[in-house]
Amino acid sequence: MKITKNEFGHDYLTYRFGYCEHAMLEPNDRIADFYEKGFLPYSAAPVIRGVFYMARSARIELPRFEFTSENRRIWKRFDGAFSFRRITAHEAKENPQIRGLFVEYFKGRHGRDIMPAKRFDAILDWPLPIHVLMYEKNGELLAAVLEVSGKSFGHFWFSAYDLSLVQQSLGMWLMLDGARRAKDAGRTRYYIGTVYGGKALYKTNLKPLEFWDGSSWCTDFPQLKKLARAESK
Repeated sequence: MKITKNEFGHDYLTYRFGYCEHAMLEPNDRIADFYEKGFLPYSAAPVIRGVFYMARSARIELPRFEFTSENRRIWKRFDGAFSFRRITAHEAKENPQIRGLFVEYFKGRHGRDIMPAKRFDAILDWPLPIHVLMYEKNGELLAAVLEVSGKSFGHFWFSAYDLSLVQQSLGMWLMLDGARRAKDAGRTRYYIGTVYGGKALYKTNLKPLEFWDGSSWCTDFPQLKKLARAESK
């Protein structure tokens, strides 16, 4: 693992200097070590692979993971509604239905340029143990999750689903199902992306949760909520 830092900003009057920290994948590196040290895979530029960025990520401690009452309420909405299968990234590249689902979902929810087909294919080419979790009904693909699956951890990277289901908390249900399956598989950590802005605070409904504070995994949720809400303003 090779660490690099690039200057981002500074406030010289208060001696505060900001640097973006990245980690580059090298031969014989353990993928789990990157996640353990607060890094997530960088995917914004299709030509860049094997680079991780440090961020305020969150993870679930799976041995103690249980549904809360709110989790159970959402779980009941789709429990038993889909057939499920897991395929490799290589198999996913040969399936235009999966690519189409992600492209259309991100275009409808976040904008045309967020997840074009070129970026989606580049993500599948990442040197990571990537799988696609597929949720189908009557032979139709309604939802899918890009997941990095290691022996001891899982990473819920991206999800996409039929836009007609947007207002039914299906995204949260998919995260719950991913965590449940990871726990059943004997994994100990499930990484669920970053917590920036008030819209990301729904992740605090997944317990027990930890977030990366820049140097260690933390459970100071009042501070996390304060940071995220301030960012929304």
